[in-house]
Amino acid sequence: MDPLLKLENVSSFIGPFHILQGVNLEVFPGEAVVILGRNGAGKTTTLRTIIGLVPASDGQIILDNIDLTAMPPYQTVRQGIGFVPEDYGIFDALTVEENFLIAMWKEDQDTFDRRDHVLELFTDLKESYKRLASTLSGGQRQMLSIARALVNDNKIILIDEPSKGLAPIIVEKVRDTLLTFKQEKTIVLVEQNFEMACAVGDRFYIITEGRTVLDGTIKELMDDEELQRKHLGFVTA
Repeated sequence: MDPLLKLENVSSFIGPFHILQGVNLEVFPGEAVVILGRNGAGKTTTLRTIIGLVPASDGQIILDNIDLTAMPPYQTVRQGIGFVPEDYGIFDALTVEENFLIAMWKEDQDTFDRRDHVLELFTDLKESYKRLASTLSGGQRQMLSIARALVNDNKIILIDEPSKGLAPIIVEKVRDTLLTFKQEKTIVLVEQNFEMACAVGDRFYIITEGRTVLDGTIKELMDDEELQRKHLGFVTA
């Protein structure tokens, strides 16, 4: 089976800073891949480079045999990539309903069915459907950000730090939602919450100083305390 998404020796700059210096990554259809690493390693920049928000300066990004490397973001997302940014990326001046509508590629029955499915999972959004996004709590805003990426028939979803700053009960709800949708979607997840990363992920990649240094199965990572200590700076209990 060919990978759905492949990064080959990808580099990118933010201003004068050479952030990614050789990221290699393969994601196969139907799996959840977690990108791990210490703060500042280049995890978020990897997602932003895939989507085109940070231009790749070298290497190649291939999605389903389509070269995304030089594509602008508005074309990249049309190839079937959903993106959940770290800062939510929702429109505060619009209602929850309007945030859904503006995210939709098509206003057809399949899209509305996916929206209804997401609203059944995120009941807070269903109850707040006519409210302005600016009135939502942090957890509700994260739910809306994820929901907007799931409303379209995307091939792959990129999710950046979905548990960041959320109360444990909301983290559990986000985790359960991702576990539900991983049965249907291919996911690339950047996540500092190790427990959540291990619950959702099938495989992992570790990035250090902008380079891919290790990959394997989540079970291998969970069983190897020395690996955790060396590359992530901690040992799980």
